[in-house]
Amino acid sequence: MGKDNKMSSPEQERRSAVQLVSALLLLLSLSGCSSMDVLVSSYINALNGTTVTIPCTFTSCYKIDLTKFAMNWTYQETLNNTEEKFMTYDKKKGMQPVPSNRFGDRVVFSGNLEKNDLSITLQDVQLEDEGVYNCYVRNPPDRIQGHGVINFNVVTELPPPRDSTIAVAIGASVGGALALLILSMVVVKCLRRHRKQELISEEKMEEEGKLEPEAVAEEGTKLP
Repeated sequence: MGKDNKMSSPEQERRSAVQLVSALLLLLSLSGCSSMDVLVSSYINALNGTTVTIPCTFTSCYKIDLTKFAMNWTYQETLNNTEEKFMTYDKKKGMQPVPSNRFGDRVVFSGNLEKNDLSITLQDVQLEDEGVYNCYVRNPPDRIQGHGVINFNVVTELPPPRDSTIAVAIGASVGGALALLILSMVVVKCLRRHRKQELISEEKMEEEGKLEPEAVAEEGTKLP
């Protein structure tokens, strides 16, 4: 029995060491969850008078705890101007628009908190809506507040579409030229190889012609 205990002791120590290392790795992984990533489109072009969605999502090491979660949408005419809050999260009512003379009731929440989606939709886009939009997120126990910045540009007309016919014609011309070039290279290579084979054949024939008289002379010397 004592021998069995001594043999099992190293095994127990090994298991204890593995458990300790696993616990340390778990603690390190949890300590690394100190911030989040906010994902937004850095630049958005919107056509005047249309409805546009401004996306904002985030990744976090923790699920949303609605009793601690917080977020705000703000607007600035430029980065140097004061921020104006127009959308926020209320612990009792959820995502709520903040009364704003600029947007009125044109801004609605179109995301999904369960999917970490904080996107908003701006209806009837106006030229005055152009500016910087900020998406702020706090999701404890993440300690650092997430922040996404969107530069929103309003245009009065869309750029003209590219003429695909011209692009196709140019592509066809270039493709045809390349095909002809490749075909020419192949033909030249084949002609050179054929010519080389002909030269080799001629050289062999000349050598055989030189050897025949010599062979006849040798046979003549052997005759009595």
